[in-house]
Amino acid sequence: MINTDELMSIRAAELYYEENKTQDEIGSILRLTRWKVGRLLAQAKASGFIRIEIVHPRARRLPVERRLRESTGLTDAIVVSSVGVANDEELQSRTAQAAADYLTGLRPIPRTLGISWGRTLHDVSLHLKHGWAPGVDVVQINGGVSLNKRAGTAATTAVTIAHKAFGAATLLPSPAILERLETKQAIESDRAVAAVLEQAAGASAYLYSAGQADAHSALVDSGYLSPDEVAELVRRGAVGDIVGRYIDKNGDIVDSELDERTLGIQLEQLRRATLAIAVISGGAKHAVARAIVGSGLCTVLVTDEDTARALLGDDV
Repeated sequence: MINTDELMSIRAAELYYEENKTQDEIGSILRLTRWKVGRLLAQAKASGFIRIEIVHPRARRLPVERRLRESTGLTDAIVVSSVGVANDEELQSRTAQAAADYLTGLRPIPRTLGISWGRTLHDVSLHLKHGWAPGVDVVQINGGVSLNKRAGTAATTAVTIAHKAFGAATLLPSPAILERLETKQAIESDRAVAAVLEQAAGASAYLYSAGQADAHSALVDSGYLSPDEVAELVRRGAVGDIVGRYIDKNGDIVDSELDERTLGIQLEQLRRATLAIAVISGGAKHAVARAIVGSGLCTVLVTDEDTARALLGDDV
């Protein structure tokens, strides 16, 4: 049974939020003091009678961010609203914008930023403004020479991020995955490539996204793997890839032979990093996001509200 105070708090909330009345005006209407009106509004909010939603594309979900930090041990979480998003591309763009905003606000500014590649990070590079940071150097942390022109954004992404920070870009001149282990070992031992990998291992911060484990993966688009090969990885427990390496729900490598042919930094280097920023959005990446956060592969997560709630175990 609803008590008088509840009815009064609802009436006060209607007048305040729907009729745009001031607290003094509400007091006159309800024959209450201004102090009593304020208490009723606070009561209505605490009881869940009021739901306030900010719908701007760059609005963040601060309560969800706080819950993520508290429940996962992340250093930071940036969660964007999923409200009003028409499709996955728009959601990815909104998340990429949030990542660009986070990078711009980073203090201390990283001297060297190690980045992976893919559609999400390419979006981040487009959202960054010129002068987002003074003199940040960018280094690729995994191979990105594409076998397919449709996905050839690795070098462009690194150069764009560095150029907009008035820094330099160091590229890793190698495919992400080699067909033969001997070829990968030969490339890795090349003095120029080894120097890039050393720089990547010593980066001040890392920025990467995650790939889904299906035929829409950037590694399939790039020609490194076939849809059938990815399907086999899924059969063996793969939930997605990061820096070209396929992981299972526990964040462990799924196929050691494939991993040995993958050129770039190791996952343990991300786990040991002081600042590793993962940018992940979309329902297809809920499983890989859970694996990444749960296994300590990132210290900061930039994501959308639905993905965040999936990580928290909320109904989405």
